[in-house]
Amino acid sequence: MPVVEESVVIDLPQQDVFDFLAKFDNLSVYDAFVTASGQVGDGPPGLGTRGRGTTRFMGQQFDWVVELTEFEPPRRMTSRSVGGGRDLTATFILEPVGSGTRVTERLETGAMSGLLGKLPDPVVNRLLGRSLRGNLKTLGRVLAGHPRN
Repeated sequence: MPVVEESVVIDLPQQDVFDFLAKFDNLSVYDAFVTASGQVGDGPPGLGTRGRGTTRFMGQQFDWVVELTEFEPPRRMTSRSVGGGRDLTATFILEPVGSGTRVTERLETGAMSGLLGKLPDPVVNRLLGRSLRGNLKTLGRVLAGHPRN
């Protein structure tokens, strides 16, 4: 099972970063592979909230549904796939660093299909790690340009 983990430091308070990450609509803003995303249902995000979206990665496009299985503002949030045919768990861990926040994202995937399913886990980890690093850098740029979202 491929597992990757990457971090970035963002010059905003923990709560501001957490609030931005907790909104499923924001996922397509900083994740280069998510072409659409949003919350299922109304109300503020919290434990059990579901999100849905569409991802395009390495020539494959797939729709997904995830559910927040951990929600501990402003420190930790985990979403796990509940639909879309992919086994995926994404965890964000936020830690204060000076006046900013270290954001660590851990991505765990189950069996993959298509080209990724044919590659050995270390190769998949490198590919996913590279995309995760890029997405976290974009997250930092987005939040630097739009503080307190």
